[in-house]
Amino acid sequence: MTKKFLYIALLAVAAGTMTSWNEMLDKEPLDKITVNPAFWSKTSNVDAQVNRFYEQFLGYGNGTGSGQFYFQSLGDDQVGANFDKWKFTNVSSSSGTWNDGYTEIRRANLIIAGVASGTLTEAQKTNYTAIARLMRAKTYYELVRAFGDVPYYDHALDPSETQAIYSDRTDRDQVMDKVLEDLNYAAANITAQSGKVVWSKDLANAIKSEICLYEGTYRKYRTQAENGKAADEAGAKRFLQEAVNAGAAIMSQNYAITPEYGTIYNSTDLSSNSEVIFFKNYVKSTLMHSTIDYTSSSTQMSGMSKDAFDSYLFIDGKPLATTSCDKSDAAVKDENGKMSLEPLLAVRDKRLGAVIDHVLLFQGEPNTRVADDMAMTASTGYGVKKFDNLSIPTGDRSTGNTNYTDAPLYWLAKIYVEYAEAKAELGTITQADLDNTINKLQARAGLPNMTLTPEADPKNTYGVSNLVWEIRRVRRAEMMFDGTRYWDLIRWHMLKKISTDQGESDVLLGANLVNDDSQAAGEIAKVGTYIDGRKGDATLTRDWNARNYFFPIPTGQITLYKTAGATLTQNPGW
Repeated sequence: MTKKFLYIALLAVAAGTMTSWNEMLDKEPLDKITVNPAFWSKTSNVDAQVNRFYEQFLGYGNGTGSGQFYFQSLGDDQVGANFDKWKFTNVSSSSGTWNDGYTEIRRANLIIAGVASGTLTEAQKTNYTAIARLMRAKTYYELVRAFGDVPYYDHALDPSETQAIYSDRTDRDQVMDKVLEDLNYAAANITAQSGKVVWSKDLANAIKSEICLYEGTYRKYRTQAENGKAADEAGAKRFLQEAVNAGAAIMSQNYAITPEYGTIYNSTDLSSNSEVIFFKNYVKSTLMHSTIDYTSSSTQMSGMSKDAFDSYLFIDGKPLATTSCDKSDAAVKDENGKMSLEPLLAVRDKRLGAVIDHVLLFQGEPNTRVADDMAMTASTGYGVKKFDNLSIPTGDRSTGNTNYTDAPLYWLAKIYVEYAEAKAELGTITQADLDNTINKLQARAGLPNMTLTPEADPKNTYGVSNLVWEIRRVRRAEMMFDGTRYWDLIRWHMLKKISTDQGESDVLLGANLVNDDSQAAGEIAKVGTYIDGRKGDATLTRDWNARNYFFPIPTGQITLYKTAGATLTQNPGW
């Protein structure tokens, strides 16, 4: 069995669709606390438990299920139907993030205890324990970034341990310190494997790179007033250095940047891609997704914002405010009567042309890259094509749950920007560091090399150096629509930038239609000559409230604690 199809098989097992998996559950359900050494002495049993963790890597989703890419994260990169809403506008009774997270933490803790009781070799026990600790770390990180302080359990609790089960939330810094311990154990002890769909040291270091960069910058920029805790310089430096260490470990391996930016997102086979560290494998008629449906659809798509469009550098390496290139943002009529972006894209970072359509698609002036009879529009005119593979049959690109492009989860460009950002935040970055990371991405994007002293951009109102600002720009361009922007704004303590009262005005706008003289020109809502993402409804607002740095604790959990005579503290403002 090839690794490609091995991964599919593992996913099928994880979903409980195979008889053998169901039989195993019947023999030893996870909610049974008694450890059976005989069960944990069989590698097939442990593999089945460990491989359930693959479900946590959402990728592009499964079937109609949502993934972690396009439109899945609030931010300033796109304007959608719910742009006026924060992730939460009220407190819900339940939370999949909370419930699913603790289910997987329990799984990890059971595996750790189980393999310790069995008769596998010490090497096997260490490897399985390392995988479980890696996924425990990843899950706690996702809980902490969402909720802040969370209850922490380092072992599978017996139902009789009532006091421990109903313990209140643990300080988030303490939890993240434990996360780092797990990450370091995993990176040191997972058995080295080759392949991009298997557990490996490289995967552990890739996860560690992401988590440690997040935590380092979060501790550096947080405030007592809005995050409930002041900045922690020493803690920030410790996590940032760990991010550097993880990135360096991966960069010492045999990965290489691919020539074309867009291919990593729309490939039907990433198994041999030199840039990919770990991916989610999809196979036609076996495991498919819906992502392309949202970017090749007759239903209005969430388009790129003007703020995102303007964030891309010009080919002289300068931003909008200082470029010597033609800085016009107005689309022009092409020979087919379409509003074309070709002249605008010709003088910009190549990544911009790889993520949006070269013509505008808007109400009254639809366009299509799928079929002649499919009228496609985007909320801002800037249609997203990043995930669309034109070689896939039209029906598989425009019909629900039939897309089968592989989803990149961890890849070299992501590691490069994390490494560079961490070193820049530490103040230890060198020109050689930039040349070995950021400038490889700049070259692929058709841009000049970045130096340690880039010129100032008036758009930098984030309180950071010109160098940090420009590295963040590269990250935004490389990971546009990847679902990371929301969490970036949180860790930089800049979430208010996407509000309607304290944010950037361009987050609500779209393309410039000043040259549109079509019959539909007067029908679409505009602010001046720019498409209005609110469709002219000025009552739609996203007013700033510091409570939005944290998700609310679900009321069902608070009630459950109360019933047990315990207290689960709600987040401030909720």
